[in-house]
Order: sequence, then C-alpha cells, then structure tokens
Amino acid sequence: MAAKEPHNSAPSGARGSVRFAATAARARPAPTDPQPAAHGLVLSGARVVLPTGVIENGRLAVDGTKIAADAPENAHLIDLTGHWLLPGFVDLHNHGGGGASFSSGTADQVLTGVHTHRLHGTTTLVVSTVTDDMDVLARQAGLLSELAEQDEIAGIHFEGPFISPCRKGAHSEALLRDPDPAEVRKLVDAARGHAKMVTLATELPGGIESVRLLAEHGVIAAVGHTDATYEQTVEAIDAGATVATHLFNAMPQIGHRAPGPIAALLEDERVTVELINDGTHLHPAALQLAFHHAGPDRVAFITDAMDAAGFGDGRYLLGPLEVEVTDGVARLADSGAIAGSTLTLDRALRRAVTVDKLPVEHAVAALSVNPARLLGLYDRVGSLEPGKDADLLVLDADFTLKGVMRQGAWVVVPELS
Repeated sequence: MAAKEPHNSAPSGARGSVRFAATAARARPAPTDPQPAAHGLVLSGARVVLPTGVIENGRLAVDGTKIAADAPENAHLIDLTGHWLLPGFVDLHNHGGGGASFSSGTADQVLTGVHTHRLHGTTTLVVSTVTDDMDVLARQAGLLSELAEQDEIAGIHFEGPFISPCRKGAHSEALLRDPDPAEVRKLVDAARGHAKMVTLATELPGGIESVRLLAEHGVIAAVGHTDATYEQTVEAIDAGATVATHLFNAMPQIGHRAPGPIAALLEDERVTVELINDGTHLHPAALQLAFHHAGPDRVAFITDAMDAAGFGDGRYLLGPLEVEVTDGVARLADSGAIAGSTLTLDRALRRAVTVDKLPVEHAVAALSVNPARLLGLYDRVGSLEPGKDADLLVLDADFTLKGVMRQGAWVVVPELS
C-alpha cells in the first residue's frame, strides 16, 4: 500500500459536522477578494522553474495582470531568497472542494470550491461533473458556462454518463448510458462552447463515433471508466482520443496476454495520461512506470477532488451517491469503493518531489505546462514567461505553499520571514 501524506484538517468546527456538501457549502464564508499587486512587482532571489529548467537566484517582473520582460517603473521589490517560484497549477479534472460540488452546486457554491483550490495553488481549473440525468447535467452545464464566461473557470469536463457499468467507480449505474453521439452533442451544446473534455468508455456502442464528433468540435475525448481491450483502445486513439482519464484507475489492469487500455494509452505519443498522485490511488511504482513510458511531456497530475477537498472528513454526496470521508480518503458509503479524492495540487507537487523523487521541472510540467498545452491555453498560462498571465506560486525550500498570485493579484499574500 502506498504511503499516505498527512491530511489537511478542516476549519475549526467543520470536522465531523458535515452531512452533505450542499449544506456544507452554504456554511462557508464567501471568498475574499484578491489583492492586486500595486505599481508592479519584481520578485527576486528565488529558484525559478521555467520550461527549460531551474534558474538559480532568478528575477521575475509583474506588470498589471501579466508577466513582464522588464521591471515596471516604481515596481515593488520582494526578496524571495530561499524560496521557489513556480507557475500556477492547471487542474484538468476536479469535482469540487471546500464543501461544494461542481456537479450540483449553485454558482456561489461552485465559486467556493474554485476559491478553495486557488488557495492551494490551482489558478486554472476545469470543473468536472459526475454521472446524472441528462437534463440535470445540461442545466448544470449552463450554469457552469456562465462562470467560464466570467473567467472563473477554464471550462467543463463531463465524466459520465457515457461510461462502462463494469468500471463505473463512484458513478450511479442506474444513470449510465451508451455514448450516443446525439446525446454527447447535447451536453457539448449545453456548455455553450466551454466543454473542454468528455470521458467515454469508447468500446460501448456509439463510442468511436462520439470520439470523432468530439474531435470535430475541438473537445477532448478521454478514455476512462472503460473495459476496453488493447485493440479497442488503439481504435479510439486513432479516432481522436487524446487523454487517459486517471490512468490505472477504473480500467482493466495490464496482462501479459491481454495488455488492455493501459499499455495502449502509455505507448501512444498522442495521449496525455492523467495521474492522481495522492498516495491512495497509485503506488509510487505505478507513477514511475507512467513517467518512464509516457515521458514527462505526456503526464498531467490531477486532483479528481470531491467536495471534501480542503474541508475535512464527514459524509457527502457525489452525484446521487453517499460518500464517507475518513482520514482524507473518500469512499462510497455502501461499497467502500474509492470515490474521488480530497487532494489539492500543492500536496501533489510536494509528494512528487519529496516521496516520488521527481525532478522539480518534471513535476511542474505535469502540474502546469502539460495541462495548459492540452487545453490550448499555453499562450496564456502554464509557465513563467513574459506576456503570459501573472499566475505564480511562492513555495518555501520544503515545497510548502506560501503565496498564490492569479492574474497579477495575490490570492494568498506570502508572509516571508
């Protein structure tokens, strides 16, 4: 069993008091407003992680909402000696946090979850839904699309209902359905141009046709919650699938005569593989296997977080299913199956470099560069380069998060000794 990292405690009074996420989210205080960086900033002395490597004693300028090539006039200087400076994290796959669900929450509740993850360094977030009735999903997509239009979220990921009942995980089997292209199109249209990804069991009737439909509309087709063979997975990739939804989880494991989807997804250079690096979903050896075969340019760390992320243990709802969270591990109350995670990406980074011993630049690629490229947002976010959004993180020497900036405004103001 993989080693577990300590779980972040809930706010005072929250632990043990949560019954369901919708109630919990209403009890949370409203997010505080970010604090703009007045007159520009120059951050100096840190170890700056760039796509090309780590710069010792680096220097980075912020002018307004952007990273600048030169220091703006009258810029405020911040000495970050002894710290790390990283790009903000980009999460492709996230169902909630702070007691709030992205699948069923109101706009305010969704914003509570988004803000919770910003406090942990995720400055760009694609919100994920779980299996539900098609009309419910379409209505929620309309709500979420408004938040995308306000630049609060980067888009919508539909995980279910087009998945295999054999590999349903924490999805209601009664609500699953085959990926009829017309129904897939219904969800894409409901998102009003903000559908970023759909997870499919592509071996089901209509699966390959739906992959082609998604590719034609610029939406990522992800292979996941699947019982596909190796050959069926190759067919899906050739049809346009480009992501493995939480590789290793909710799919057949590798066999020496039946290699299954994992081998096909790892070997194809067109595929980005998601990994949940929380110490529960994956053994460290599985993570190393993925990095070895896919390489650092094709791995994206995700949270697959549910409502309890950043909130605490208790009972929650994930879609229509009841979830028990104990010691930071979320499981279905009736079966004990893992039901998402309570992970935040700052913990995924710290584990990657301290437990998994990944080079920092490889971990940052998996947390920022690769998902930004996959989403088509790399011209704006994902790395610390002039002209991009000033989305950046300050961490101490032990990779503990100290500061978060999004679009030039501090979400978490670093307190430096």
